[in-house]
Amino acid sequence: MPQYLLSVHMVEGQPQPPEEDIKVMYAAVDTFNAKLQKQGAWVFAGGLHPADTATVVDATGPEVLTTDGPFAEAKEQLGGFWVVNAPDLDQALQLAAEGSAACRAPVEVRPFQDEPES
Repeated sequence: MPQYLLSVHMVEGQPQPPEEDIKVMYAAVDTFNAKLQKQGAWVFAGGLHPADTATVVDATGPEVLTTDGPFAEAKEQLGGFWVVNAPDLDQALQLAAEGSAACRAPVEVRPFQDEPES
């Protein structure tokens, strides 16, 4: 079955919602995660620390270079994700809509590449 990445994007500098709203959001995400697991769509999910905690590793040259901060210099950064099994894009989009409602943030849907045949 095809797998899709449902990525949650956050905008740096936006104020944090009140603690009560965050608790409601976490509970909604937990409910959504349980639904994915029950349906057999769950592969893996996780939330990420803020982008300023990232380290970029570049081993494409003669020396390994590491730099602090996110790779992309943008206000929008990856905040978390789900990897799900879905029979088709339409089902993945439906799951993304539910995930977006739960986490109260936009969710991008991208299919994984097919494994090369041997």
